[in-house]
Amino acid sequence: MKQSIWIVFLVSLCCSMLVCAQDTEAEVTDEQQVSRKVVSLDQLLEQVKEGNRTDTIFNQQRIAEFRQAKDKQAAMLADIQRQREVAEALSATREQMFEDNDQQITLLQERLSERLGALKELFGVLQLVANDTQAQFENSLVQIHYPQRTADLNAFSTKMGSSTELPTVEEIEALWFELQREMTESGKIVMSQQTVLNADGEETIEDVIRVGTFNLVANGKYVQRIMETGRLVEFARQPSNRYMSGAEAIADKSGELVAMTIDPVRGQLIALMGAAPDLRERVQQGGVIGYIILSLGAVVIVLALIRYVVLMIEDARIRSQLTQLDNPGNNALGRIIKVYLKNRDEGLESLELKLGEAVLREIPKITRGLSFLKISAAIAPLLGLLGTVTGMIITFQAITLFGAGDPKLMAGGISQALVTTVLGLTVAIPALLLHNLVNDKATKLSQIIEQESVALVAVQAEKSEG
Repeated sequence: MKQSIWIVFLVSLCCSMLVCAQDTEAEVTDEQQVSRKVVSLDQLLEQVKEGNRTDTIFNQQRIAEFRQAKDKQAAMLADIQRQREVAEALSATREQMFEDNDQQITLLQERLSERLGALKELFGVLQLVANDTQAQFENSLVQIHYPQRTADLNAFSTKMGSSTELPTVEEIEALWFELQREMTESGKIVMSQQTVLNADGEETIEDVIRVGTFNLVANGKYVQRIMETGRLVEFARQPSNRYMSGAEAIADKSGELVAMTIDPVRGQLIALMGAAPDLRERVQQGGVIGYIILSLGAVVIVLALIRYVVLMIEDARIRSQLTQLDNPGNNALGRIIKVYLKNRDEGLESLELKLGEAVLREIPKITRGLSFLKISAAIAPLLGLLGTVTGMIITFQAITLFGAGDPKLMAGGISQALVTTVLGLTVAIPALLLHNLVNDKATKLSQIIEQESVALVAVQAEKSEG
């Protein structure tokens, strides 16, 4: 027990000594830090003093430099002022020289105008002629063979408008020569190879025939020259066949005289004729009613031709039957004769009735289709009138919506109104003629049948009386 107490006491003593030692070290460390802080502040103060001295020296150097630069700037200002005085003096000299030169130029121009006299008016006329000729050449078809002449005329016209240059005799003669060549080429037919843009958008080298200054023909088709680009382009739509015969004939290179369509406005009339609608497009303008009228016309023509052929065959058979009354065949008269032979032993009245019945059976076969032809001849113009009324309704609707300022908006309705009328009359007239033709043939056959039936009755009556 006593030993334990002593051990605890020794341990406590050791701990107390350690604590005291740590406190002593902490006090020493604090004192060192304070001393270090004091040393750092002194050094900082010394550095600030040194910095002030350095700034003062630097500022003094800068002030000295500014003073030196001020002296230099004063010298530069004096130099610039001297240069300004020299420039002003030179400007005054040049202004005086300009005024003197201007007066001299005016005097020389007056002398030039006096010496030119009537030549001045001549040069003005030459300039006007050159400008007009240049514009004419740019539109001319001869330009494909002489493309450089417009540039020469442009240079000549520019020279004519200048007051410092005078034209030479050779240049004036060149203008006269170009005018004379244009007139000479207008009476020639020239063939050359040129690049042509066809209707399919492909460029090909073709033998282009120039007919004076009027037409260009390539491969039997008319070609136009685009003034802006100078290219040769085939017309998208060629004129009708009667205008194409000359182009095709001259393209055959036969060398013979041919009838040729001449366009005096260099392709504009050909373009207008090509833009004119053909027969198919005219029919399309008639719309649904137009197609109905044409269908009716086709049916009428086919039916009339069939009936006329049938009646012609029947007429031949009947005329042949007239020479062979004792041998009835397969025709209208032959069938009536068969009825007569079958019933000739009966009474006269009975025979007459039998023959009348036979005639009545044959006449509808002969006159078959005539009523349809007659009705068609009356319906066709009525259908045309219906299309006319429909087209006018469309036209008035367009006027109501868009006004009457643009005729193209009303063209569709007017075209339908006029085309259907024409189609109706076109179908009605031949339908009426065909109806009369077939009706005449049917009437003649009917009369022959009736006459022969009456003759048979008369023969039988004579036999009965005898």
